Amino acid sequence: MDNGGYTVTGLRISDAEREPAIESLKEAYAEGRLDHEEFDMRMHLAMTAKTHSELAAVVADLGRPVPQYASKEVVAGAADGEDRMLAALAHGSGMVPVIIPPLAIMLLSGRRSQYVRRHAAEALNFQLTLLLVTIVTFGLGGVVYAVAWIAALVGAVVALTGQDFRYPWILRAIK
Repeated sequence: MDNGGYTVTGLRISDAEREPAIESLKEAYAEGRLDHEEFDMRMHLAMTAKTHSELAAVVADLGRPVPQYASKEVVAGAADGEDRMLAALAHGSGMVPVIIPPLAIMLLSGRRSQYVRRHAAEALNFQLTLLLVTIVTFGLGGVVYAVAWIAALVGAVVALTGQDFRYPWILRAIK
């Protein structure tokens, strides 16, 4: 599900949004698919979940339709091959210190896939941070680009596996 460009799985939930998950747990317990101990544990997790993805994880294996708050990516587990390649390309373009490739990927494919958008925005923020460091240090920060190649390569490999990747210590101006 999409909410203005952001996936709703990371957003905080309300008590009203917990109700479908709690009802699913009660039905699974009544049908004997959960024993008392697991039911108690899952009820506690459902009541203390803070985000949609945490709540979706509590009921994901119960064999019921996943409530509408869970996104396709949480249920499916990973993005498709094309999305993973585009996300890896966004990170891998960091080998050449320009912001244009991740920006182009984010603008062209980001609307089609939230996975690609997240990775492209992260790669773009990384490139912008490196550019800012280079400008502020009057070019001396350019040596940081050698280390940045390793980080960009790691980001590309992680994107290929279908997982999210976040660079440490960067400014996240683009969401």
